[in-house]
Amino acid sequence: MSCAAVHLPSAWPLLFIALLLSMDLSCSAFTARDYADALDKSILFYEGQRSGKLPSNQRLKWRADSGLSDGALDHVDLVGGYYDAGDNVKFGLPMAFTTTLLAWSVIEFGGSMQSQIQNARAAVRWSTDYLLKAATATPGSLYVQVGDPNKDHQCWERPEDMDTPRNVYKVSPQNPGSDVAAETAAALAAASIVFQESDPSYSSKLLHTAMRMFDFADRYRGAYSDSLGSAVCPFYCSYSGFHDELLWGASWIYKASQNSSYMSYIQSNGHTLGAEDDSNSFSWDDKRAGTKILLSQGFLQKNIQEFQLYKSHSDNFICSLIPGSPSVQAQYTPGGLLYKAGESNLQYVTSSTFLLLAYAKYLSSNGGAASCGGSTITAEKLIAQAKKQVDYILGDNPAKMSYMVGFGQRYPLHVHHRGASVPSIHAHPAHIGCSESFQYLQSGSPDPNVLVGAILGGPDNNDNFADDRNNYRQSEPATYINAPFVGAVAFFSAKSTAS
Repeated sequence: MSCAAVHLPSAWPLLFIALLLSMDLSCSAFTARDYADALDKSILFYEGQRSGKLPSNQRLKWRADSGLSDGALDHVDLVGGYYDAGDNVKFGLPMAFTTTLLAWSVIEFGGSMQSQIQNARAAVRWSTDYLLKAATATPGSLYVQVGDPNKDHQCWERPEDMDTPRNVYKVSPQNPGSDVAAETAAALAAASIVFQESDPSYSSKLLHTAMRMFDFADRYRGAYSDSLGSAVCPFYCSYSGFHDELLWGASWIYKASQNSSYMSYIQSNGHTLGAEDDSNSFSWDDKRAGTKILLSQGFLQKNIQEFQLYKSHSDNFICSLIPGSPSVQAQYTPGGLLYKAGESNLQYVTSSTFLLLAYAKYLSSNGGAASCGGSTITAEKLIAQAKKQVDYILGDNPAKMSYMVGFGQRYPLHVHHRGASVPSIHAHPAHIGCSESFQYLQSGSPDPNVLVGAILGGPDNNDNFADDRNNYRQSEPATYINAPFVGAVAFFSAKSTAS
């Protein structure tokens, strides 16, 4: 345990900084150096998920080029992007959501990323380069997936060896996908803010493509899972429909462009698209809570009266999360972890934690608080609750287990991930085919390749975790688990490392 002097980004609201200081966060289970290490590793994870031609500065050396002919079946270039989790499919909806959240992490907390800001931007750009291809390869269409998931899941091959069908899937006016198209628009718009200063021409390209994608999503309405069926279901079905993505996409384009037509769209369509619907989760499927928090910033920091409604509904979301609130709905494990689902629960923990911190920042800009019935929840309480979740993930939990691979003294060694569990192409140059690859899934040996920074699905509702590669519900990583965590650990690392 260490107490460090504090050095915080000057761009943060003064009250936000004061709250962080008043909590004495420097005296805790983890030091600023620990959070900075977690930040480094949470970004490094994305290098393990890369598809395509790897750059010369690739840091996870056990990975190699893969998917170099992606798109060829449709005579387009869809090389690049990320594999979503432990398999070798490039699913567009979770990839776009990952990108939006990575970008939001940089937008809100990039000022405290210090030496990692370039790596964070590179992680965003690896995805946006691919999303730009997907959005522009064929006019009037958006490519939303590469790889047949049903065939892919019949094998356990490292990506460098995969010989399963690399089918491509797209949405079009005849087969719409408003959800995935609007999420892609959100991702490109959010990323345009990230690159506004460092690469203005790229930023402009991202924003203009986002606007085109949003128009496509709004004009040709429909859920992509209705159009693509078993290619995306049950893997990433659009369970919440597409209304939430339309409002989310419009909100991000408005934030990026300040174009009044998107403000008008939000005002005219908000009610129909769920502005007054409360949701107590935030995920690749359901964007409602995130949209409320995002738009509340306009009211809290810029006094945009049209967005006051979103502050009220943001309060509802926050009140549903905080223990002791009169309207708390969230469940917690005995060890204090937010618990929503038996499969990949930590995705909800990291996304909710990010929203707690972003909202605390927005509230602090005008000394506000969340109103929960007759009581108020201060920004300080939001930060404290977020810290409990971050610290739990990093190892301050009943099992004394870090759920980030490669962080701390004790972390999972049997990750549900093809590339991590199969010997690397450098160690075993010979092809490892589909039929022989399952021995590595079943093996009780630790992963030969450490997927540094991967946050796994996490423990059950009693804080129990089985370090078992077959137990995908608990042991599989995903890009969208890490994305909001990048912002959270960046926030808590915003102190000097002097002890």
